[in-house]
This record gives sequence, structure tokens and C-alpha cells, in this order.
Amino acid sequence: MAKKNAKELGQKPIGKLLLEQSVPASIGVLIMSLNIMVDTIFVGNWIGPTAIAAINVVLPVSFFIAALGMAIGVGGASIISRALGANNYEKALKTFGNQIGLTLLLCVSLAGLGLIYTDSLIPAFGGKGEIFDFAKTYYQIVLYGVPILGLVMMGNSSIRAEGKPKFAMIAMVIPSVGNLLADYILIYVLDWGMAGAAWATTGSYIVSFLFILWFFSSKNSELKLTWKHFGLEKQIVKEIGSLGFVTLSRQAVVSITYLLLNNILFELGGAPSVTVYAIVARMLMFVLFPILGITQGFLPIAGYNYGANQPQRVRKSINLAIGSASLLALGIFSIIMIFPEQIASVFTQDPTILKETPAAMRWVFAALPIISLQLIGSAYFQAIGKAIPALLLTLSRQGFFFIPLVLVLPNYYGLWGVWISFPLADLISTLVTGWVLKREVQLNLKQA
Repeated sequence: MAKKNAKELGQKPIGKLLLEQSVPASIGVLIMSLNIMVDTIFVGNWIGPTAIAAINVVLPVSFFIAALGMAIGVGGASIISRALGANNYEKALKTFGNQIGLTLLLCVSLAGLGLIYTDSLIPAFGGKGEIFDFAKTYYQIVLYGVPILGLVMMGNSSIRAEGKPKFAMIAMVIPSVGNLLADYILIYVLDWGMAGAAWATTGSYIVSFLFILWFFSSKNSELKLTWKHFGLEKQIVKEIGSLGFVTLSRQAVVSITYLLLNNILFELGGAPSVTVYAIVARMLMFVLFPILGITQGFLPIAGYNYGANQPQRVRKSINLAIGSASLLALGIFSIIMIFPEQIASVFTQDPTILKETPAAMRWVFAALPIISLQLIGSAYFQAIGKAIPALLLTLSRQGFFFIPLVLVLPNYYGLWGVWISFPLADLISTLVTGWVLKREVQLNLKQA
């Protein structure tokens, strides 16, 4: 039965498949994004606006370590999807075993280093002045759970590679709901402050991990491992690394972006400007949920059908994914442009932050309707195992365009130079991705 589910990726109509894969993925991303956003609302209203800035300082460090698990998961999932499409189940099992070993080795090592160098890393990421003590409290507790989060991110990608999006969705929903309940108890009821917020987050990682462990131990998964599958195999590790490096590089650039922005904004406007960025960043995570859900749903469909040598189905999946994601993005864009003041007031009542946030939000989201092409276009190359174009396109938006812009424009335009860098980078990277994707489809996905 499990194998039949995987084979359906190459048999069912693309529209139905994309709906089946994307809706659970979108719900999972939505719940996770709501968790992050509501967590920020709780922290802002129950602890204070400086606490929001403190969490924003910690995120790039914890996210980068957790991104190792995500990178290994996404890289391995591409191999697993294509292996299942080619009926090579032994390779799928070996890949999964190697994913687990690599995730544990790398995430535990980096989390340990992160804890050793706490006092150096926090200021480097913008945790200065009044932000430092809040950030240190949150950082130390959250980092204990980051290796577990790495395993969760890795396992979630592997579940989706099997064609089981509903279980992947549940794995994201459970910790999100648990985190919010724990926030209420630990922050509001017990008044643990930043420590309560941190323990709520770490506990949620553990709950999600236990569910994923249950999934792979049950009959729902076809990836049934034996000890022989855990031995690292050079060729598989290399392939996981080359494809996963795309995701890891993207997260590394995200961490660098946070580092730069936290420091630039602190110099230009102090802690309030860092808080404004934290609010906008949470909204960015939240509003992208349908686009990211469609992208995640698209990945196993494209990978499986590419492995099964069905180019027409791959082409159709690309067109449907980009078209549907763009329509949804347009609707979300309209809401943000009309109601930025109301959105900002949900997070805090601080007058300085309420004054700065709406204009920043409008500029940051100005190119939202077109970025679906960039996200799905770069994800396509990862799905089919072409690491180099996937890497370059993934890095283009923030690495090649945004970082240079944000280093230059604030020197001339101050805070406005920071915010205008976002839509400019989105526009340029989307044009580049569109050209590369069109060329790839014309050359390698010819109609029969």
C-alpha cells in the first residue's frame, strides 16, 4: 500500500496531485508560521518590544544549525523521490539512513560550539545594549533543542518524499499548537519571561520529533531501515551534500542577512528599528505560507516524474505551481498594502514602532506578486538533482542581489535604503530565474 502511494505521483492528474500535496504542506507551513507570529505577539505584549528584537537576534544562529537538518532532508528527499520513481528502493533506504547519521553528527557538533561561544555570537548578530540579556537567556535554552529540530526538519522532508504530505503536515502542526499552549502557561501564568518562551520552543521540538519517530516506526512508512543502512556511503553522502548545500547555502545567506540587518538597523535607529524588522520578518514568514506550501508540494511531483522520465507531467507541474502560487500571492499582497497599520498594532502598542512599521512593511512586500516564479523555479532544479543551477538561483535573491543592495543603499538613503532593497532584489532575481527556467524547459523538457 505504501509503495502504491508513492507510485501515484506518476499516475494521478497533476492538478489533483498538486492539490493533495500542497494543501497539507500549506497548512503545515501556515500553522508553523502562525506559531512563530503568535509567539512574537505573546512576547511583545507580555514581555516587551525589546524581547521581540532579542528573538530576532537568536533566530539566525539557531536556524542555521537547524538548517543543516533541513538541507540534509531536502537533499536526501530529492534522491529518495527519484529512487522511488525508478523503483530503486534500496537506494531510498540507504539515503534515509545516511540522512539520520549526518544530521546527528553535524547538528550536535555545531550546537555545542554555539553554546561555547555564546557571548561572542550574540553581539555579532546584533544583540547589543539592552537586547543582550534577553537574547542570551533565550539563546542558551533554545540551542539545547536545536539538534532535535534538525532531525525534525530532516524527517519532515523524507516523509514528503514518500508522498505522505498529511503526516508531514501533522508533524508541523503538533509542535506549533504545543508551543502556543506552553507560551501561555510559562510566560503568562508562571511569569518565566524569556526563559518561558525559550522552554516552550524547545519543548515543541521534542514533541514533533516523537511524532516523526512514531511515523517511521509504523506501517505508514515504507522506509524501514536496518543497521546496514546507517553506514555512511561516500557517493550518497556526496549527492546529499551537493543537493542539500543549496538549502544550507540559502539558510546561511538568511543568517548573514539577519546579521547585517540587525547591525545596520541598530546603528540607524537603535533597538526600535530592529524590532520593526523582527515584526516584518515574522509577517514575511506568515504570508508566504501558501507559496511555500505549493513549492513543497511541487518538489516530490517534479522529482518523481523526472525520475520516471515523464517530461510532459513535469512541465505541467511547473506551470500549475507557478500560476496558482502567483494568484494567491496577489491576494495576500492586496491585504498587506491596505492594512499595514492594523497588522503592526497586533504585535505592540509602542508608538515609535507603530509609526515606522507600516511603511517598512509596504516596501518589503512590494514585489510579493512575482516571487512565486523565483521560489518555484529555483526549487525545480533541486527537485531534479541539478545542484549548480539550484544553488545559484537560490542564492541570487538574497546573496547576489539583496546583500550588496543593503550594504550600499542605506549609506545614501538611511532606513528607506534598507527597506527598498527587498523589492529590488526580488525583482532582479525573479527576472534571472524566469530566463534560466524557460531555457531549461525548452532544452530538456521537450513535448513528446
